[in-house]
Amino acid sequence: MPSSSASSVGLSFQPDRPAGGYGARGGRKRRSWREGRWEPSLSLSRSRLPGRRGERVPLAGLALGGVTSSLGKHNFQQPHGMLLRCHLKRALPQKVSCRFCAVMGKLQSKLKHSTYKYSRPDGFRDERIQTKAFQEYSPAHVDTVSVVAALNSDLCVSGGKDKTVVAYNWRTGNVVKRLKGHEREITKIACIHKSGQFFSASRDKTVMMWDLQGSSQPRQQFSGHTMVVTGLAVSPDTSQLCTGSRDNTLLLWDVGTGQCAERASVSRNLVTHLCWVPREPYILQTSEDKTIRLWDSRGLQVAHIFPAKQHIQTYCEVSEDGHKCISCSSGFGGEGCEATLWDIRQTRNRICEYEGHFQTVASCVFLPRALALMPVIATSSHDCKVKIWNQDSGAFTKPPMSCHCPVP
Repeated sequence: MPSSSASSVGLSFQPDRPAGGYGARGGRKRRSWREGRWEPSLSLSRSRLPGRRGERVPLAGLALGGVTSSLGKHNFQQPHGMLLRCHLKRALPQKVSCRFCAVMGKLQSKLKHSTYKYSRPDGFRDERIQTKAFQEYSPAHVDTVSVVAALNSDLCVSGGKDKTVVAYNWRTGNVVKRLKGHEREITKIACIHKSGQFFSASRDKTVMMWDLQGSSQPRQQFSGHTMVVTGLAVSPDTSQLCTGSRDNTLLLWDVGTGQCAERASVSRNLVTHLCWVPREPYILQTSEDKTIRLWDSRGLQVAHIFPAKQHIQTYCEVSEDGHKCISCSSGFGGEGCEATLWDIRQTRNRICEYEGHFQTVASCVFLPRALALMPVIATSSHDCKVKIWNQDSGAFTKPPMSCHCPVP
């Protein structure tokens, strides 16, 4: 192997020393790798590459930045806590020469499809392979998509950081309408089903009402909050709209006139989500103060407070019959990260908890009974998992589904 100057950057490999040892430079000839476990280490140093000119290094393969070799996997530790994942294969019976080059800059994989492996706290090992299994359409947004909701069986409405609201046909991938009016990111969308009308909330502290059959301008604008709007709920008869914000307030609006009819404020009640109970004058609300509140829209008074949880409540939904509701929690490393089923009739007790995610559960929904033989619940989490649960037993009804986003 050609020698390099003392000022060059090189890769040095230091395997476990056999009994008797050998010097770092010169000394006894390097022994072959021991059969079985290897304990190599990788360091970046401003020194010449290991060994002398022409010395054979007992390494048959090396992979950096996603380029893999055929056998074995080892972790190599760089200075400053940086982790470099490398793949080695056992030394062949015959000696194999391998050259290493001093590389500066960014290493990039030439593989178009990569396999990602990672471990979870409970030892569960997951392997995700990037494949193109579904039809992909042109992006509807030019930046992060923050929220999406179903308008009807064919149309979806989404909003994002590009400040636009987009209605598109998910069957064909065609954009039906692109609406602009907000000055900042869209945070929530609430649809009036079986109609072309929907609402969008934004970080610009306003809520706008849109009509697909009308012009590209908002049909109504609701301004009254002093901070980002984080909750939207439409009454069953579509005559009222309830909005919540990080300013600790809930506002009840008349949809027809756009006027605020009621206002309520609770200290430290940073609203995360709102949901109207079907066929009832009640509104369910989750908050960053770890509580779930049930509001009576007749006067906008708190009707009930569920037992406080240990973590921030991020989302809530009510079943179609209005008898049960589900909320989900933030968390990390498996602590928190659960969804909880509640009875919102007379007892309003905790019925079941669904534990199995490893990071914050962002949303939870009741799936239609037509999709399964039993009542089921779906949860999505920051751990890149969507899980389907048996509503009554809290058990998985099928293996969890993985998305192909990078591991956080």
